[in-house]
Amino acid sequence: METFCIGAGILGLMSFAYRGWSIILIAPFFAVMAAIFSEFGILPVYSELYMTRLAEYTKTYYPVFLFGAVFARLMEKGGLASAIAGKIMELLGETRAILAVLLGCAALTYGGLSVFVVAFVMYPFGAEIFRKADIPKRLLPATLWMGIFSFAMVALPGTPQIQNIIPSSYFGTSTWAGAGIGMFASLLFLLLSLGWLMFRARSLQKKGEGYGEAVERKRRRDKTLPHWAWSLVPLLMVIVINMILSNPFHWEWGFHWDEKSLERFLPFHLPLLAASVGKVQAIWSISAALIASSIAAAIIGRKRYRHSKESFLDNINYGAASSCAAVLNVASGFAFGSVLVSLPGFLPIKDLLVGIGDTAGPLVSAVVTTNVMGGITGSASGGLTIALSMLGEEWAAMAATQGIPLDVLHRIVAIASIGIDPVPHCGALVTLLAICGLSHKEAYFDIIALMGLKFFVPFLCVLFYMLTGIV
Repeated sequence: METFCIGAGILGLMSFAYRGWSIILIAPFFAVMAAIFSEFGILPVYSELYMTRLAEYTKTYYPVFLFGAVFARLMEKGGLASAIAGKIMELLGETRAILAVLLGCAALTYGGLSVFVVAFVMYPFGAEIFRKADIPKRLLPATLWMGIFSFAMVALPGTPQIQNIIPSSYFGTSTWAGAGIGMFASLLFLLLSLGWLMFRARSLQKKGEGYGEAVERKRRRDKTLPHWAWSLVPLLMVIVINMILSNPFHWEWGFHWDEKSLERFLPFHLPLLAASVGKVQAIWSISAALIASSIAAAIIGRKRYRHSKESFLDNINYGAASSCAAVLNVASGFAFGSVLVSLPGFLPIKDLLVGIGDTAGPLVSAVVTTNVMGGITGSASGGLTIALSMLGEEWAAMAATQGIPLDVLHRIVAIASIGIDPVPHCGALVTLLAICGLSHKEAYFDIIALMGLKFFVPFLCVLFYMLTGIV
């Protein structure tokens, strides 16, 4: 009965989320429903387990959401993101429309913008260039998805997105962990995306299908946009400052965080105090990088605010406020999954996943488990965090026994988190389709096809490491 309730809770969350209900509201309800026949009791599960896990996630990752949201808002409203996207489209042109959209999305994502901001910024550019090239509009969501939510988010070394930061808090690694594997995965993601989407575009065009009847308003050149070269500066600052502060290659002359800096807080008996500096230095590094880059973005885009109805302070406040909803959405999914994996009815599933590690090794177990959790929550970051909180210590112990560096484990789990994340109830997917003005029926086929292809990428990365030893 307990296992049945767990399944009912998962299906209930998927169903209601797909229908547009806020996960912040429904996640605790279905978490409690899943635990209704357990030994823990309904209210203790809600107040002591669910809320504690939600608080843990928020405490650890909220700085990234906060400073990332403010930075993204300044890049968007200051016109810097549009200037960069426009230049990429101009350089590649309509003959390489799909590649232009993929690379434009990737550049902004790798530069530290919120993935949702990238979607809003890139959609009008993508729509215009797809229209000029007469590529069916229903391919645009899949193109945007692969440009934003794939290699630039989890595979490229140093990417400041939360999916690349989460493993660092479990393994004490940096965001540059597994650089060789990450570059290999990025190449696979890009080739798969480009290959499938170009094949589909040619196939549909041969059948006489063009962009479509929907009329897209042509973008006029905005003379208030800053120069694209200056607009790149904040993005480069995020990457460079993050690299300097995280010191991923352990240079002796490089920057080192004080390993004893947390000892001063021990007398306070803080229940959520990090175990070591190694667990939080990646978050400290990216937070400092985002703050410095936000200042640069504000200076470069200052002229834009004179022509805007919203003041500079309004945009700062909006970014800060929006970060609260963003972190609570992800934290709610994480807390829901944490309740499920803590229930006795989940033990058979957990034993099965651990058994995969004993048989096939920790890397394969990590890929399978992370995909399962990502599919349940409809969130790459939520599924990744649940998988690591459930089996992260076991994987690390197995890896140490087998001589596998934690950097490899970091990169593999990050890449695996996007295997099957675009399930129908995925909040990011629903948002992206709404931005494009298309339905699941119109655009989901190509997203599903690419999901099936990219599911194998982390397995190929495991094979790549085993054959070459490249980290």
